[in-house]
Amino acid sequence: MAKTKKINLALQGGGAHGAFTWGVLDRLLQEDELEISGISGTSAGALNGAALKAGMISGGREGARENLEWLWMQVAGVTDLSMGDWMAPFGLSTLSKQIEYSLPVIMGNAVTRLMSPYDYGALYKNPLKDIVEKFNYDRVCDSHAPLFYVGATRVRNGKIRIFEGAEIGPNALMASACLPTVFKAIEMYDKTTDRVEAFWDGGFTGNPALFPLFNPSLPADIVIININPLERDDIPTTPGEIQNRINEISFNSSLLRELRAIDFVQRLIEEGTLTSDNMARVRVHMIADDVLMAKLSAATKMVANPHVIGQLKDAGCEAAEQFLRTDVDNIGKRSSVDLREMFA
Repeated sequence: MAKTKKINLALQGGGAHGAFTWGVLDRLLQEDELEISGISGTSAGALNGAALKAGMISGGREGARENLEWLWMQVAGVTDLSMGDWMAPFGLSTLSKQIEYSLPVIMGNAVTRLMSPYDYGALYKNPLKDIVEKFNYDRVCDSHAPLFYVGATRVRNGKIRIFEGAEIGPNALMASACLPTVFKAIEMYDKTTDRVEAFWDGGFTGNPALFPLFNPSLPADIVIININPLERDDIPTTPGEIQNRINEISFNSSLLRELRAIDFVQRLIEEGTLTSDNMARVRVHMIADDVLMAKLSAATKMVANPHVIGQLKDAGCEAAEQFLRTDVDNIGKRSSVDLREMFA
């Protein structure tokens, strides 16, 4: 019998591109030797984490897989992703461009640059509200593993706010996914400041936050599911490409800062300046497909196209399969990500 490998999951945000994470999780949940001990999620990563946790509590691995599928059918607004297969001949890259340059998307982008969500009056509605209110929060907030953390950004002081346990409800999930040019800030009482606070997307300050997973009760291995490309070879030249790359850099910056800090601490431990008794030794792994994600625009993050979601799920499954072939044996032993090379 294979030895159980305990891992934490760090789930990045990225709108509808979070369907890639769905595919990764669906494949990992089929591996009996992997045990998910902790989850930190931001934006779409928070929704994926909530679906996984609630499903796991009610029905184990299969319950988690079923709940993740339910979530993405809600996002796509369909009951079967094959309903979008008529778009298959276009290819993801071409389809992404067509969506980006479609009249509704162009008009929507223009509106968000000229109008605030607060200008919509009675017409305003957060589309995530109907979805997040359907979660079973007794299960999402259950004290049994996996532990679950949700990150959001406090608007007043720009600091990250981590919600956990009974704090996690519809507002916390909507706060984690609150893009300020599209949605009104989520306002709710914050017990850490003892006042009502407004919150924006957690991606500004932690995408996803890694430090909650340094909990001594959790394993040392963190598997980051990354959906915003860290690198793009081509220089962005069009307004859309420039804005898209600005967003990617912004939403990756907090993750890179935490990874750099981990690398710094590991160096100090290796040099003997710090002992591992004082600071946790963290092993970092990553599942991503930058080549695919670099072909997609920000438009497919905002437009939940069933065909794109289906293709991203399949890509996530394949990326997880690659991880299981090449890196899973590193769990419990060493990092799969070479942080020295990343920051060289």
